Amino acid sequence: MKSVELFAGAGGLALGVADAGFRHEAVLEWDKYAVSTLQLNKSNGHPHVKSWRIIEGDVRAFDYEPHAGKITLVAGGPPCQPFSLGGKHLGNEDARNMFPEAVRAVRELRPDAFIFENVKGLLRSTFEDYYEYIVMRLRYPDLLPRDGETWAEHNRRLIKHHGSGPSSEHYVVEHHLLNAADFGVPQCRERVFIVGFRSDLGAMWEPPAHTHSKAALLHAQSTGDYWDRHGVARKNRRDLGTGYDDGRLPWRTVRDAIAGLPDPAKAKQASAKFNAHRFQPGARSYPGHTGSYIDWPSKTLKAGVHGVPGGENMILFPDGSVRYLTIRESARIQTFDDQFEFRGSWTESMRQLGNAVPVDLASTVAGEVRKTLERSGVWRKRK
Repeated sequence: MKSVELFAGAGGLALGVADAGFRHEAVLEWDKYAVSTLQLNKSNGHPHVKSWRIIEGDVRAFDYEPHAGKITLVAGGPPCQPFSLGGKHLGNEDARNMFPEAVRAVRELRPDAFIFENVKGLLRSTFEDYYEYIVMRLRYPDLLPRDGETWAEHNRRLIKHHGSGPSSEHYVVEHHLLNAADFGVPQCRERVFIVGFRSDLGAMWEPPAHTHSKAALLHAQSTGDYWDRHGVARKNRRDLGTGYDDGRLPWRTVRDAIAGLPDPAKAKQASAKFNAHRFQPGARSYPGHTGSYIDWPSKTLKAGVHGVPGGENMILFPDGSVRYLTIRESARIQTFDDQFEFRGSWTESMRQLGNAVPVDLASTVAGEVRKTLERSGVWRKRK
């Protein structure tokens, strides 16, 4: 099943999609550092990345014609800064808004399905009307804006078209807010997923069921199972509340993620055995920057508008001390495997990681898309 990956960044979404069984025909990214990371892993023979055709350049200049009608899935995370809570909140007026390019890819490639991911900030009331417009354009990618037509005018025309009864050629689109922690990622990271299927397939996507829960983590901690599993002494155990057994697995914590990695501040050879596991000095705690508690899922790792935010990229220990996460620890929190390497300084690598989609979350979402395609018969036909 062939796919095209847009706005690939360091490859989190692309890896998850590949893990679900899709084969990338093209992986597009313009940022030279992220491209360097992808090329490094390709040259290293990473199981997924080694076969990718990595294309560095502006997606707006890419010609989809050679792939038209041959692609099962288009996936990507259009740059989120226009809609991020930590950004400038310019939305559709931001030059970095790449949703129009996502629509163009769907229109020209005509895939069986698509997956687009973005930040929770896209759902803010400030962007409500434009978000509706994004979804409507993805439903009817062939209904182009007219010369001189504003996006609001175009949206009203799309809504009118939709109300008159959908045309024979369109996409059935669903959009859901998912928390990565609910799917086994050791990080509280809420992201919007917009998923669509070509209407003639008769398919409709349902979001994956939660496999992990906060209640189960609190239950495992209150019964002592969690602490015993990690060999944590009673004096270092912290009462976070009482949960219950809801039949799900416990949320995974920072401690779960970094298990097996030596303390980088004490182990001089830590980075030799585990790539990019080097101690980063200078961490300190202050109001609003208190770090991610080691026995809870990490806060959302962020790229940062003016550099990497300290609080989200530090570990908070039971004694109140903090230290920066290493690149390898951050990669584990984003569920990249230990074989995957990042090119660049600590700050640059953390920026790439902060922009990435957690690999395991991407795999879960893409896996549900694959199941839907299998039920529709597309998987067998395309395979």
